Amino acid sequence: MIKRLILTVIITLTMCWNISAQGKKTALLLIDIQDFYFPGGRSELVEPEKAASNSALLLERFRNKDLVVVHVRHNSEPGGKINDIVRPLPDEKIISKSDVNSFKGTGLQEFLQSAGIDTLVICGMQTQMCVEAAVRAASDLGYKCILVHDACATKDLKFGDRVIKSEDVHYATLSTLRSYAIVESTEEFLNKK
Repeated sequence: MIKRLILTVIITLTMCWNISAQGKKTALLLIDIQDFYFPGGRSELVEPEKAASNSALLLERFRNKDLVVVHVRHNSEPGGKINDIVRPLPDEKIISKSDVNSFKGTGLQEFLQSAGIDTLVICGMQTQMCVEAAVRAASDLGYKCILVHDACATKDLKFGDRVIKSEDVHYATLSTLRSYAIVESTEEFLNKK
């Protein structure tokens, strides 16, 4: 009986240490959740509030666990401010970029390496542009990626005389990104962590 109790305590402590160690290596990457994508902005998306609200739930979890949070913002005005729904705290890292890829021409890779990050939880705007570029680049750099699909948003696209609905753009992109990331909902992510 005592042996079993000691073994249970050792296993429990080991599991807690592993969870803690794993958590310290995970960062949340919030991409381009900026005012110009919201109603009245110059590049409105479909349901950006829903995606931002789910992103805020992820952000709350990471803050509560004192994990690394990185806000990425595109250098574009007007409306380039990070939306208040996910307003950065003073001690949270903000990366500004001029390209679609969050890693290109920024210090993102160096920051993640210095923090010992090996896993990225990714969300943001637009699904088929900056989010997709970040997932692919992060995967190519060796990061384990978790893409939270309902914390992302996009808009209708036009090619010639054809209009591709935002939902189709979103899901087609998610389908291809399954080769680079675990793709799950906010609820699925929050329930397992």
